[in-house]
Amino acid sequence: MERLKRYLASKWLFHFTDPRNLASIEQHGLLSVQQLARQAIVPPAPGGNQWSHDADARIGMDGYVHLCFCDQHPMEYRARQDGRIGAATFLRVLPAVLDIPGVMFADDVANKVGVAIRPLAEADEVLDLEVIFKRTDWKDPAVQTRLQRARKYEILVPDHVPVALLRKPTHG
Repeated sequence: MERLKRYLASKWLFHFTDPRNLASIEQHGLLSVQQLARQAIVPPAPGGNQWSHDADARIGMDGYVHLCFCDQHPMEYRARQDGRIGAATFLRVLPAVLDIPGVMFADDVANKVGVAIRPLAEADEVLDLEVIFKRTDWKDPAVQTRLQRARKYEILVPDHVPVALLRKPTHG
């Protein structure tokens, strides 16, 4: 985890959402699907579909806020293509979020069958941070493969990301 913290020292994690959700996020922070239900908050434009929410619930991922390392994510693209969200907004999340107890790491989309969910302390073993944070030759097919995999990484924060750890969106 120390290696990850070093890489993120002057960088961000991200969470994508529809701009229609920003007022609620500014008031409550980022809430897991479980917390949204407990607090009877219905987002105007949820990013996940029913299948995704059901898959998350089956394996306990509905209790986490899902963050990514890049301001691009395959699930954001799919949510826009399916019409669940409009123009995506990527909220910037301070790396201090990693200090919240119980943060986990997934080396692919977390609710995908066979994906290993591990404590953040074990993430250094599998993280390919160089392809995300350093200059690499993105024209190289091997580097492209590594980058596509790394863009699916997820940081999983239990229950809630406080407003104090959020910054203005990168676009949207």
